[in-house]
Amino acid sequence: MNSTLSLLFWGALLGALLYVGAQSVGPAPALGPFLDPVNGVWGVAYSAEFDAESMAHIPGLDGDVEVVYDDRRVPHIFATTIPDAQRALGYVVARDRLFELEIQTRATMGTLTEIAGPAAIGVDRRSRELGLAWAARRDFEQLVTEMPDLVQALEAYADGVNAYIDSLDPADYPLEYHLTSATPLRWEPIHTLYLLKRMGQTLAYNGTEARKAWIASRVGREAADALIPVNSPIQEPIVPFEGERTLASRVPDPGEPDPDAAIQLATMTAFFGPGDYGRDPDGPIVGSNNWAVGPSRSATGNAVLSGDPHLGLTLPSIWYEAHTVVPGELDTYGVTLAGTPTIIIGFNRDVAWTFTNTGADVLDLYRERLDDPDAPTSYMLDGEWRPLDLRVEEYLGPDGDVIATDTIRHTHRGPIHSLNGVPMSMRWTVLDGQGEVPALLQANRATSVDEWLDIMSDNWYAPTQNGLVADRTGSIAIQSAGAYPIRPEATQGDWYFDGTTKASDWSGRLVDVPRAVDPEQGYLASANQQPIDPGASDAYLGSDWPSPWRALTINRLLRSKTDHTAADLEAYHTHPRSARADGFLGRILDIADGLESEGRLEPGATEAVSLLREWNLEYTPDNTRATLFESVFEELHGSLWDELEDDEGNRRATPSSAITWMLFDQPDSPWWDDLDSEMVEDRNALVARSLARGLADLRAERGPEADGGWAWGAVSPINIDHLLGLPALGRRGIPITGGNGLLSPTAGGGTHGASWRMVVELGEEVVARGTYPGGQSGNPVSSSYTDRLEHWAAGELEDLRFPRSADELRSGDHARSVLRLTGGER
Repeated sequence: MNSTLSLLFWGALLGALLYVGAQSVGPAPALGPFLDPVNGVWGVAYSAEFDAESMAHIPGLDGDVEVVYDDRRVPHIFATTIPDAQRALGYVVARDRLFELEIQTRATMGTLTEIAGPAAIGVDRRSRELGLAWAARRDFEQLVTEMPDLVQALEAYADGVNAYIDSLDPADYPLEYHLTSATPLRWEPIHTLYLLKRMGQTLAYNGTEARKAWIASRVGREAADALIPVNSPIQEPIVPFEGERTLASRVPDPGEPDPDAAIQLATMTAFFGPGDYGRDPDGPIVGSNNWAVGPSRSATGNAVLSGDPHLGLTLPSIWYEAHTVVPGELDTYGVTLAGTPTIIIGFNRDVAWTFTNTGADVLDLYRERLDDPDAPTSYMLDGEWRPLDLRVEEYLGPDGDVIATDTIRHTHRGPIHSLNGVPMSMRWTVLDGQGEVPALLQANRATSVDEWLDIMSDNWYAPTQNGLVADRTGSIAIQSAGAYPIRPEATQGDWYFDGTTKASDWSGRLVDVPRAVDPEQGYLASANQQPIDPGASDAYLGSDWPSPWRALTINRLLRSKTDHTAADLEAYHTHPRSARADGFLGRILDIADGLESEGRLEPGATEAVSLLREWNLEYTPDNTRATLFESVFEELHGSLWDELEDDEGNRRATPSSAITWMLFDQPDSPWWDDLDSEMVEDRNALVARSLARGLADLRAERGPEADGGWAWGAVSPINIDHLLGLPALGRRGIPITGGNGLLSPTAGGGTHGASWRMVVELGEEVVARGTYPGGQSGNPVSSSYTDRLEHWAAGELEDLRFPRSADELRSGDHARSVLRLTGGER
């Protein structure tokens, strides 16, 4: 090992030991086996880098497979059959990300106790009560009967993963196995469905029901409906719309608490856990951007597509980059989730595609009536008692002993939680079906926009996604694909239904989903905003849409000229300005000007105004005025919504800043009054006070500006943790250009952001660039553990090598390692 790797290894080892010691319950584990020179952690260091030439065996291969790793450690898989390409993909993903495969599978199965013991029982219980693994098992049984070709793909991928596991000696296990004394879990075909159900949980639950219930429990149902509206008060829809905008009107005054809301709130907390219910005020923690320009907006006349899904940032990354080639059948490049036998986001020779989350409302609650509150066996439906489906769940410890047993009950809609004698069941599309794997497998081979859209329409189910696609002819399109429930007439899904009648059930799914193909404007963009303007469609898709600041920003950039280059689209990923700041700062300064002319602005507020006038409205790492603006806005936003706090001052749900924008037009609304002060504030008074306090708070927390503590990059950095939270294996405090509401977000305390950035130009030859925050290897000693992080933080993409053959990669001097896979009898 070189000196840098050696320091990294010893630092990681020490950090891991300290972490394990701090987390241990009961006697500390013996370190002898852990430090054994043959079977202990030392193998981690020896397996960090790949040999220039190596060979491996995968039983069942149809022919030999050559895997050529390029200078970014991307495996280019050259196979003679598609199942062989899937076997090889499973092998190379396991080679780099074996523990990631395991931990995400166990998280869905609810078997973390088998590694961590009773400390993980709460997490496992919630997973099993949600029923993700239960639904995956049911879906897999259906696939075996109806889609044997798909099951073959899952089996081929499993063959590759298990072949790699079989090649390992204990000394070769990744670091995390040495820390936990675990052995690798055999990969089963169904595990791919577990992974996709887990992604469904991430992307198809946005906390709307919980947020609305929290707000109603503080200020009443009418106010909650206005603060968590069906339609965004600022419309910048995904599907282009030139008609009259439909905006929300006056926000009603706070009302009396709705005690009934506590039932819904408690149920959602029981199913999904406590917390802030999944979003920041200016958008979801889990969001994304994508945009594309057609020939009329492109400098070259080619379609150019860009995407950057925003997800939780971890080491190793959620994404793994790969290229699979089967001559005449498959030639696809992009990123895959560890555990899936296909590329998720990427491109082939004809088509490029990417996704953003739609955030639609695809979950409903139903208040049920049971025959026995303590040990129910039946539920009432249309005047008849129907038997509940029961499943017994056993939780095992590390030694295989049963440490807990639960009985989980289901109606025909889904699982039940009974709290304080009130049983509530849940219907959720994530538990209903499986179409993502067949959609992705087919989409990888699409040759046109129309074919890609048809595949998604026919197969994609959950979570609902805005799929953006472009092809070599210059066509561009976007479609909000997936299952949107049709609910009883004149109802929505953000309040619970009466479960004692089938009249409350869904009656099907929307067929006419939001879609746009080759719009006259010449570009398309989505950033999790409301998909279609309510003036164009009255279909209920969801509510509480993220504020469309990112959508406004990217649409302004795209309509600003007609000669966009791929480099332009790349630069937009980290565009330093925000439509949110552009709008709010102007309104705040206008109010301050009026107050100052009347002599009503105190010195602290006057100074803050003077400093903010110097701001160039950019969120670059060295910018100090961005920090001041956010301090002022945080003070304003917090005081504005103090009615939503509990008796201890906790606020678990906050309306979006689009609602705050709307309230600026209601200067005398009682919402502006600070309940903690003796006077009654209006909008102007609260703005003036927020200016003064925002500046004072910033100085109190960060010191004088001259000391350097105001730099935006230090105040709002990116923090990327290891999958197990091992401190020495994460990277924290990374300064970037970005922030909440910007195209490059820093949400969730800096733990969420752009998980993959990609720009693809579809000309005579495909030219693509991309990167993600981390590296291909999950081995902390590897030079490929975080080698992309510096480029990513700087907003720089790297060339994506897309060779037609292994020889083409070698001739460009980009081949760094070769793995030859051979088969034989199973």
